[in-house]
Amino acid sequence: MPIRILDIAEPFFTLRILSDEASHRIGGKTIVLNLSDTPVRVRDQRLGALQSVILKDTDIHDIAHAVLVGRFADHADEAALMAQIRETWPSAFEVRVEERLRGIAHYMSPKVWVGRFGFTLYHSASVPLNVGLHRDHAFCPVPGFREVHTQIMGFGKMQQCRERDVATLYLEEPMAPGTTHRPMYDAEGNYPWHQFETITPSVFMAVEMLPDGAMPPA
Repeated sequence: MPIRILDIAEPFFTLRILSDEASHRIGGKTIVLNLSDTPVRVRDQRLGALQSVILKDTDIHDIAHAVLVGRFADHADEAALMAQIRETWPSAFEVRVEERLRGIAHYMSPKVWVGRFGFTLYHSASVPLNVGLHRDHAFCPVPGFREVHTQIMGFGKMQQCRERDVATLYLEEPMAPGTTHRPMYDAEGNYPWHQFETITPSVFMAVEMLPDGAMPPA
């Protein structure tokens, strides 16, 4: 399965999973997120595990496992595109029925699992978003669950707090297109209280990684 196209982002973006590819040509602007511990080579540089960049008109090499997001820079009117997304994707509350998401302008694509990796795109429409601090991932009872988020459009910030109160904020990472925040989990998969907050209306991708012994939820 060297290249697999995921249709969850259509018709807005193109998502491709690359596995065990010696090299791959990047044409138009593309976000590349390395999902492997093996570095992806870009000319004389290395893209480490769970790191992402925007690439254009270049080749990447030694791709053990990566996800590519294309066409994100091809939209002349981002506001019109996001309005289309809101007409197409359901609200996150409708899908996930989490009380913290009730009444929040937060929308999500279908989720797809490829092996132990789950991929979902989200559109956060309001500023501020107020999606709510959280730290548990109840659908994965096996310790070691991992998750990162990659910004696709717009600007945001990933916030970490000591308690379930934004006033206890201790770390904040800016998120721009092509950015993946640093992993925030420990070796057992424990998370601090955290949330994504908008600076502008945004689209981002969540990548969930199940530990050995866990199965994707039905």
